[in-house]
Amino acid sequence: MEDELEVKWNEENNGENNGENAENGSGEENSQKRDFQKQELSEQDQNKVNQSQNGSGQSRQNGSQNQGQDQAPEAYGELTLDENSKKRRIQLLSIIGEVEGHENLSGNAKTTKYDYVLPQLAKLEDDDSVEGLLVLLNTSGGDVDAGLAIAEMIASLSMPTVSLVLGGSHSIGVPLAVSTDYSFIVSTGTMMIHPVRMNGLVIGASQTYEYFDMIQDRILSFISEHSRIAYDQAKRLMLNTEMLTRDLGTVLVGTQAVREGLIDEVGGIRDALGKLYEMVDRRRDNLIK
Repeated sequence: MEDELEVKWNEENNGENNGENAENGSGEENSQKRDFQKQELSEQDQNKVNQSQNGSGQSRQNGSQNQGQDQAPEAYGELTLDENSKKRRIQLLSIIGEVEGHENLSGNAKTTKYDYVLPQLAKLEDDDSVEGLLVLLNTSGGDVDAGLAIAEMIASLSMPTVSLVLGGSHSIGVPLAVSTDYSFIVSTGTMMIHPVRMNGLVIGASQTYEYFDMIQDRILSFISEHSRIAYDQAKRLMLNTEMLTRDLGTVLVGTQAVREGLIDEVGGIRDALGKLYEMVDRRRDNLIK
């Protein structure tokens, strides 16, 4: 560093300062050289500080952009269907992956967040321009309280609602599927109904099993109230010991779910939208009358 400054000093002062240095002596020359070196070092230090600040600013900006990208998927799976010839404004809501509870799941897991869905449903109920709701389901289940909260919100909407099970709607996905006014399942879609499971420490006492039974009663009551299946039949399917080798419960495929009374009809997206348009038109006619 000192050698570089020495060379720079000689280049800048070689031509014009030689005569003056001869008159003033080497002492003044050394003093000027030290001042020059201090100034150069000060400018270099300031440049380093500026570069550091710019780097940290870019890092914060990139971090903010990444955070925005991480949060953006929360808005996916929800859009408005209003390009149809009937000019019906339909809201689409997809419930996918695992229904997240009060704790965040792994960043690698596809989740449905109740703290995002519930406000959106409230906003939907308050929006007079939206005439119906279509719910697409492909979920493995998840948190009981969160799932029932979403199901209760959907069931209490004043507008027509239709659900379509694609892939599967298991566990707490069953109440979500039956929460709408009318439900469809594709021919290859599956639904699993099984007893409540709990993670973490479980106390081996009679009160624990009574609590489990109370949770199951909440689920079974909701299912029987919003579908054609009877409470006792739903409970028999939940406690079935003959189908799953390492668990209790029943898996229903397509027409089996319709036959048991969980789902109203086998069909796809065309059938689901057609039914929803029909319900919207009927509601419009009733409002006009």
